[in-house]
Amino acid sequence: MASDPDYEVEAFSCLDDHTSWFGNYQTVHQLMLVRQGRFRVRSEGVVSDMDTTSCFVAVPGQARQFAHPASGEVSTLITVSPELWRSMAGDARVGRHRVYADARIELAHRWMLAALPDPSYALIERLLGLLAETVARTVTGSPPFRDRPVPAADRLLVERARQAIQADDPAAVRLGSLATRLGCSPYRLSRAFSREVGVSITHYRNRVRMTRAMDRLEAGESSLAVLAADLGFADQAHLTRTVREQLGHTPTALRRLLARPA
Repeated sequence: MASDPDYEVEAFSCLDDHTSWFGNYQTVHQLMLVRQGRFRVRSEGVVSDMDTTSCFVAVPGQARQFAHPASGEVSTLITVSPELWRSMAGDARVGRHRVYADARIELAHRWMLAALPDPSYALIERLLGLLAETVARTVTGSPPFRDRPVPAADRLLVERARQAIQADDPAAVRLGSLATRLGCSPYRLSRAFSREVGVSITHYRNRVRMTRAMDRLEAGESSLAVLAADLGFADQAHLTRTVREQLGHTPTALRRLLARPA
């Protein structure tokens, strides 16, 4: 579904009954969330029944096995890089592996999947929100992301991020690479940006792209597909949806609106 150096989001569907246990040792940090149906996980001698009200947090070195007593299960698997996990949980130990997924977590899960056309920014920002909700419930102690950064440092971080996006810095093509360039975690950058600017960094990046889109359309750009590719959108439909959300017009209507009199 989506892949990045910091994360991978995969869809898993079980169409047949697999009542016997299968599996091996876990090698990565991973979240398993159910969209529909159910499955079972056996780990450390404990059997957990998983459905839409559950989230399973797997950690490296953990022995776990799965069983699918009924077909039709649809799940989302989120693999998190060691660096991203550490920025969210530090060295805190995972105290529980099955987490109660309340309606807020399910909404965060669905909202993240709705961002798939924009995996470099919107998807990872929403994924970070889902991780924050889950990590806070699964680790012992206080996760480091609970600590509020120094406001002055936040303002400098946000200003540098804005400059990079405005300058079309190659690092700004992804939230993760931009955070690396600025020497902070993606979660800290996302949280600081929203607090200091009042909108998410995804919204701000799209705002900058709207200026460039209007410049091109005003200059007579005829191909929306070319415009979408040049501005880094997934496709023409993604461009159209974002322009409508930001400006209240489709690109075609916007082109007519900005056309100069003959």
